[in-house]
Amino acid sequence: MDILRFITAGSVDDGKSTLIGRLLYDSKNILADQLEAVERASRPQENGIPDLALITDGLRAEREQGITIDVAYKYCATLKRKFIIIDAPGHVQYTRNMITGASNADLVIILVDARNGIQEQTRRHSLIASLLQIPHIVVAINKLDLTGYSQQVFEQIKSDYEGIARNLNLPTVTYIPISALQGDNIVHPSANLPWYTGKPLLEHLETVSLLNDEKPQPARFPVQYIIRPQTEQLHDYRGYAGRITSGSYRKGDSVTLLPSGYSSTITAIETDGAEVEEAFAPQSIVLRLADDLDISRGDLVVKPDEAPALSKELELLVCWIDHKPLTAGNSYLLQQHSNRVKCSVQEILYKLDVHNLEEQPADKAQLNEIVKIRVRTASPLAYDTYEQLSSNGRLILIDETSNLTAGAGIIRAATAL
Repeated sequence: MDILRFITAGSVDDGKSTLIGRLLYDSKNILADQLEAVERASRPQENGIPDLALITDGLRAEREQGITIDVAYKYCATLKRKFIIIDAPGHVQYTRNMITGASNADLVIILVDARNGIQEQTRRHSLIASLLQIPHIVVAINKLDLTGYSQQVFEQIKSDYEGIARNLNLPTVTYIPISALQGDNIVHPSANLPWYTGKPLLEHLETVSLLNDEKPQPARFPVQYIIRPQTEQLHDYRGYAGRITSGSYRKGDSVTLLPSGYSSTITAIETDGAEVEEAFAPQSIVLRLADDLDISRGDLVVKPDEAPALSKELELLVCWIDHKPLTAGNSYLLQQHSNRVKCSVQEILYKLDVHNLEEQPADKAQLNEIVKIRVRTASPLAYDTYEQLSSNGRLILIDETSNLTAGAGIIRAATAL
């Protein structure tokens, strides 16, 4: 049984947490003790159902403010598919949390309040979904019960969003009218929406195809830790521990170490304390090589015929998530998996306007702005562009003084060495 990872996104109070709670409640994926805890913490609801948003809004601050702050993960299953559900904040202040949750999603549900239509956060989250190349987009037009289940309202919002989808080159977008609070069109078709002939939300999630996402990928293994027990029994043991981020490795494979360019052969692959003949992403493994090489944390083990390029000049598309602005000349730590190198910002190429999605000149980037920048790293970086291989095209920028994440970005281009 395959697994669909999906995230909810949208503006504050669009009903993201209520939608997930309703989905879990109506599909009978809530344990009895969880439901009792929610009922105790709930404010009375008109329909007699407990406040389903509390199923994901677990922090006290979230319950007091009535907004989602943290990224919440829920797990459920039906007879057709398993799901990992990611509930992300809608408040602009917590855009960084949304990016974290969306980075590994297969599908995004963008909620739109039927009363308010397309908002700035709708555009911002759609832009992030486009940049992260999330393959499946669902626009769930929520709170239709507050508009009398108006088909005209639904069609108008659908028309407005189609313009955004064209500008961002989004893949096929599915539009679903719902009321998360009342349960309309979440798990079962709703009698209140006779004009809608498509699938309810859960059925769409159960049947959306993931086959296109399973194309073969080049092998990438960033080294996280060098294992040298130096015991009497394992005197000459040297293993390289980490997680395969894409592709696969077999015992006997020829490999290249980057950025050094050294070559060797895999003599053993270990996982869960036992040797195996082959390992695949996203397994955590220990590789043993035929040669004693100078390998450090952050080095990348690849296959020679599918190796990435090396560069010290990168063009990045970055969502800035620090209160201190980004300006040309600033220095940061660039982290890609376990590899961390110093870098300096050479130039801000442009800023994306989230309202009209146009490129604008800029000399700095403020909190939650999206900019394209050119950086130079202190040492060569083995890179794939995000379009080529998303798992090796993601990175973060870290403030050297505070050690806080300042930006989340993707590699768009580079000058190969």
